[in-house]
Amino acid sequence: MGPSRLLDVILQQDRIENASKYPFQVPVIASFERLKLTKQVTFFVGENGSGKSTLLEAIALAVGFGAEGGTRNFTPNTTDTVNAVKPLADALRLIWSRKLSGGFFLRAESFFNVATAVDELGPPYYGDRSLHAQSHGESFMTLLAERFRGPGLYLLDEPEAAVSPQRQLTLLAVLHDLITRHPDAQLIIATHSPILLALPEADIISFDGDSLERIRWEDVPAVSVYRSFLERPEWWLTRILDQTDDD
Repeated sequence: MGPSRLLDVILQQDRIENASKYPFQVPVIASFERLKLTKQVTFFVGENGSGKSTLLEAIALAVGFGAEGGTRNFTPNTTDTVNAVKPLADALRLIWSRKLSGGFFLRAESFFNVATAVDELGPPYYGDRSLHAQSHGESFMTLLAERFRGPGLYLLDEPEAAVSPQRQLTLLAVLHDLITRHPDAQLIIATHSPILLALPEADIISFDGDSLERIRWEDVPAVSVYRSFLERPEWWLTRILDQTDDD
């Protein structure tokens, strides 16, 4: 028997109530039909507004995680905002080899709200210390160490926003250790980080076109931009600052 995995994400067109409203007018979402997940780790990459976080959040809601993050049993909701991607989540059909019981949805954007909800539960805290008593990066890594272990589906939305490049290397090691120790652990990560994207044997899905496309690490635009800037910072600074002065 193979490992427990989420195998397919299918958009059921007959479940879409209004295709003219967000998020269905986002080009990738408008053309989306099916995403087959063939690897233990899948990365979503693309420009801001390309739909990668939108689809990730919709998958999280369809699985049963809270819109702001958490687990199926711990879904903090500290705002009254109606979740904009719920219509997409309601139209998704998830196909599993065997359904994963564990997991966590972690959003850097709403991590403060998750930390607040953890504090409200009272001690023992994750790591025996309030997440709000640590720096943003420290608390983020503490939560990863406490919750990202064992079998489960782990969804991360732009985790690099919370940690330094050095901590991204640590995060890379944590994620690699998780999937190496647990064949029934699966990761789906939306990111701009060339460091995280270098995780071996991962699938990289680009959202930058009108439809989803599998690409190589070296073809990720963020990788090219970082590499080019580090090789020729003076050229880039001259180009960018000259444009600013012209404006």
